[in-house]
Amino acid sequence: MIACWTAHLKEVNSFLWGFPLMSTLLGTGIYYTLRLRFIQIFKLKLALSYLFYKKEDEGKSTGDVSCFASLCTSLASTIGTGNIVGVATAILTGGPGAMFWMWVVAFFGMATKYAESVLAIKYRRINKNGTVDGGPMYYIQNGLHSKWLAKAFALFGVGVAFLGIGTFCQVNSIAVAASFFGITRFSTSLWVTILVAVITLGGIKCIAKVSEKVVPFMTLAYILCAILVIIRNINLLPNALKFIFVGAFNPEAVFGGGVGVTTMKVMQIGVSRGIFCDESGLGSTPIAAAIAKTNSPEKQGLISMTGTFFSMLTCSMTGLVLILVHGATDFFVPHPTLEGATLTAFAFGNGMGYLPLGSYVVNVGIIFFAFTTIIGWNYYGEKCFQYLTGENWVIVYRIIFLVCVTIGPFLKLETIFPIADIVNGLMVIPNLIGLIFLRNVVCRQEKYDACGKVR
Repeated sequence: MIACWTAHLKEVNSFLWGFPLMSTLLGTGIYYTLRLRFIQIFKLKLALSYLFYKKEDEGKSTGDVSCFASLCTSLASTIGTGNIVGVATAILTGGPGAMFWMWVVAFFGMATKYAESVLAIKYRRINKNGTVDGGPMYYIQNGLHSKWLAKAFALFGVGVAFLGIGTFCQVNSIAVAASFFGITRFSTSLWVTILVAVITLGGIKCIAKVSEKVVPFMTLAYILCAILVIIRNINLLPNALKFIFVGAFNPEAVFGGGVGVTTMKVMQIGVSRGIFCDESGLGSTPIAAAIAKTNSPEKQGLISMTGTFFSMLTCSMTGLVLILVHGATDFFVPHPTLEGATLTAFAFGNGMGYLPLGSYVVNVGIIFFAFTTIIGWNYYGEKCFQYLTGENWVIVYRIIFLVCVTIGPFLKLETIFPIADIVNGLMVIPNLIGLIFLRNVVCRQEKYDACGKVR
């Protein structure tokens, strides 16, 4: 019965993430890249400098948290199991070529994320109590004047929080990682639920404070461990890169033929998993961007753009480690029994020359990354739910979210990822419509500098 449902979910996922949606998503990123004159290349240095430079007037700006805290909140929801488990799943099913399409999505997605965050600041709403609300539902409603499309986005956003990136994928991965340390799924379910409840009750400032401390440290630690593996296997790096670029257009040459993996399937897996990992075009990042203390849409757009850069850097580290370890021969030969987190842990351990060490690195990383993703998406989903129902019903959302967190450890991985991809795809559609029809608003904003002055 479960196998039947999984097969149907995969069919729906394959249809939703077909050529029309993928081409529209990539096309939007390409359009913004050209109109904004390759902003992800020529303004990346400026964008990164904003992370270490606090403007004196930030305290006078509208917003709830600092620009850096806003970015960390965004990264908390972005850098999660998708960067470890999701990449492993993509490479296992689509081969090394999936990594290439994830890079393509990330590159053009940086321009898309810039556009999303510019619109988020421009159309955000200041509440009576001085707090800020923003995101696609507001720029769709106030920019496109389409309330039904804004509600559709918010509805799908709640779906992603409940069924997709926000709960099932993350908690299930935490349970698998925690089992390595002898912690049962029941204990994982209980403690994660309690911690999520305590932190999210503290509101966005508490979430941002936790994210500021955990995300930078864990991201840097994970990347350094991956670099160690790459250095130890540097002689295999050319072969790994060959697998990535050849596998993107000729997967059978990498797998050895007879596996039934087509170029279209590799592209589909890479694009959908790329969205899962960096969330460019998904519409989640603008919700966090809107609360940043800044009066410059361009500045926040540049800061948010770096989120995709850091997320894809983490994904690239995971992907290169997996391909280096499993692609040392003439063909890519993944482990016959391992998948997901266990496959990544094996690759790190084997690459470091000591298997247990790899398991510690990956499992600790998963626990922290997944947990911050849960609290980040709790906030995103709550804002979408609040848009649909008002503040009085937020308690209902929180209860349902905690229930989803509680049952997450007991679900099957092969069922979880198709569901996550489906709700992600549904959320992308209304946001893309907003990005396409508000393109001139974004591009006009590019005429101003970070201080709001005309160039």
